[in-house]
Amino acid sequence: MTPDPRRLLPSADPVSLIDPQGRVADSPSHALPDDATLLRSLGLLITARRLNDQAYALVRQGRLAVYPSSHGQEACQVAAAQVLEAGDWLFPTYRDTVAAVVKGVDPVEALSLLKGDWHCGYDPYLHHVAPHTTPLATQLPHAVGVAHAARLRGEPTVVMAMSGDGGTSEGDFHEALNFAAVFQAPVVFFIQNNEYAISVPLSRQSAAPSLAHKGIGYGVNAERVDGNDMAALLAVLGAAVERARAGEGPQLIEAHTYRMQAHTNADDATRYRDEADVQAWAERDPILRLRAHLRERGLLDDAAEAAFTAEAERAAAHLRDGLNKDVTPNPEDLFSYVYASPTPQLREQAALVNDELSREGAL
Repeated sequence: MTPDPRRLLPSADPVSLIDPQGRVADSPSHALPDDATLLRSLGLLITARRLNDQAYALVRQGRLAVYPSSHGQEACQVAAAQVLEAGDWLFPTYRDTVAAVVKGVDPVEALSLLKGDWHCGYDPYLHHVAPHTTPLATQLPHAVGVAHAARLRGEPTVVMAMSGDGGTSEGDFHEALNFAAVFQAPVVFFIQNNEYAISVPLSRQSAAPSLAHKGIGYGVNAERVDGNDMAALLAVLGAAVERARAGEGPQLIEAHTYRMQAHTNADDATRYRDEADVQAWAERDPILRLRAHLRERGLLDDAAEAAFTAEAERAAAHLRDGLNKDVTPNPEDLFSYVYASPTPQLREQAALVNDELSREGAL
């Protein structure tokens, strides 16, 4: 059945619960998360920022091949992982290392692929986190498939399918939304609109009033949220997950945020955007905003913030130590995990490699 068209139209302005100065902004549709959740979120944000900075340093040291930083938009990822239950699935993009870590993946394992390893580095089934890989938007149909399968089995699983604004220009995005809507799959499509797809600005990607408006054509409920407001993200994403779990079908959330650093370490962002724009977004930093709010309400003191900083340093040290270890690859692994039962061709290829390596060893 076609959903009520009045419910499909996203709000004119993104939902915001805490303004850039940390003051509470009234919202008729969402309540402020509880104090304990906001405090925990600040700690996670501080750790996320430190992990981003440490990963960038590891790139310069040659320990990572590439790193797409989420510096400045960490709140989106921390919130996305926090609103999920243990059995829910997360389908991240290449920029969502932080979301995978908050969902329980060891940061060293989360970055194995970006180090140059041949596999994703962790067990997706253990953490309910899909492989953290670089193809654009291809994870979205997979996410819908997992959600649809869970619904057919009668499981209460919800899937968080993450995407950037550039991903919405891919065919996979449109196919995923249509399939999810037709089959009422319990999936939350979460678009992190950080204004640029590498060097292409949003104005050259879409003529829609917002990316959330893309849900209308598929009959998917959509909402816009301030992507630098941790409280609003928790409220909006949490409500979307609840609706999906209650059988109300797929949900589409667009978060308005900004990528403060280059697309990756291989990108020169100064070639396509002005420093003044970057500085304007710096004033809306999610950490500064949440810290100001908690300080104003007397919920955060120097001791608590010092503890958050210390935990962030421990996480960074763990990441640094883990990626500084050299791993000797086993050539047999090239063939061990392709099929459950090796094909004759695969066994033949493995034998050729083993023969060549044994002859090299004899020489």
